[in-house]
Amino acid sequence: MKLICRQSDLSSGLSLVSRAVSSRPTHPVLGNVLLEADADKNYLRLTAFDLSLGIQTSFTADVQQSGRITLPAKLLNDIVSRLPDGDISLAIDPDEGAGDSYLTTITSESGRFQIRGLDADDFPALPTVEGVKPLMLPVATLNEGLRGALFAASTDETKQVLTGVHIKGSSDSLEFAATDGHRLAVVEAPTQIENDEGEAVVTGSDLADFAVTIPARALRELERMVASQGNSDLVSLVVNDTQVIFELGDQRLTSRKLEGAYPAYDQLIPRQFSRTVTMERKRLITSLERVSVLADQKNNLVTFTLQSPGNQLQLAVEAQDLGHGEESMGAEIIGEGGQIAFNIKYLMDGLKALPSNDIQMQLNEGNQPVIFTPLGGLKMTYLVMPVRLVG
Repeated sequence: MKLICRQSDLSSGLSLVSRAVSSRPTHPVLGNVLLEADADKNYLRLTAFDLSLGIQTSFTADVQQSGRITLPAKLLNDIVSRLPDGDISLAIDPDEGAGDSYLTTITSESGRFQIRGLDADDFPALPTVEGVKPLMLPVATLNEGLRGALFAASTDETKQVLTGVHIKGSSDSLEFAATDGHRLAVVEAPTQIENDEGEAVVTGSDLADFAVTIPARALRELERMVASQGNSDLVSLVVNDTQVIFELGDQRLTSRKLEGAYPAYDQLIPRQFSRTVTMERKRLITSLERVSVLADQKNNLVTFTLQSPGNQLQLAVEAQDLGHGEESMGAEIIGEGGQIAFNIKYLMDGLKALPSNDIQMQLNEGNQPVIFTPLGGLKMTYLVMPVRLVG
């Protein structure tokens, strides 16, 4: 293998795919990145795969000799990211092999590095899905759904199905739902959007019977992949019994599906409320940020006091052995006053994800779920369980 490419192309490609490299590989080759150079098509393709998550990308290169090699991901990334901008060359001397390892030389204007790699034949192939019609999803739909739901997925690996986001379709939208048992985020993102010329982007997909639960880890990488794309660009998605595969241009992401039935979260959302509070989201966030400085690190609680006559919302934090903090803000309160407490982190996560400046908090009595929704814009529901106040 012998080629010349831009340092910036190789560095950004390695940065992308390296996120799928296993931190504790069960086999040495899984700690490597697969490099595949094609002299006929003049491209270099990079692949990383930890047997669950796989990421692949390719870019144009001046390939003088085709070839395949795997190189240590972290070492290669550390070297390439520090090289000066400009052309760099990669070359493997077939006579430099030592057993099943091969010496790769990386040359830039500032110097030369040699890295020993492993045979590409030992690298596992990324999963493929055959005979399934792809769903074409607008980038805007994925961005909105992931931004509003990903944060609520569980990080507890013993609750496997909750470590993902459940995505289900209808004729004109995708619903994204995530919960960790303490809070629930549900976003309905339209699939019919307009491009920059104001023309409707038609996906050509029937989403009515579509439903899948995808690991949050994979979706975070997808979110990074689509971040620089146009809202009207389309992402291809194919799904079978075990795998999901996203493709966007020269980039590809594969992941295992999460098995098991996702909770019937619709049944958790109350439909009637005795109290409604309308307020300014940014004002509430800044007030919470200030009082949270004193939050007791043991329980991280903030207490809301609804002052119905006077339309004031008071936020208070008690930090044992440290002090007390409180703030007040105007709010439109319908229903009786009272007190309710929240975990500040859960509350802040949801408030930051809500897409409008004016929001509603809807609640009932006692320990029942509280709902936050935006007024206008994207259809989103954020459910958070209050914390029982003692005494």
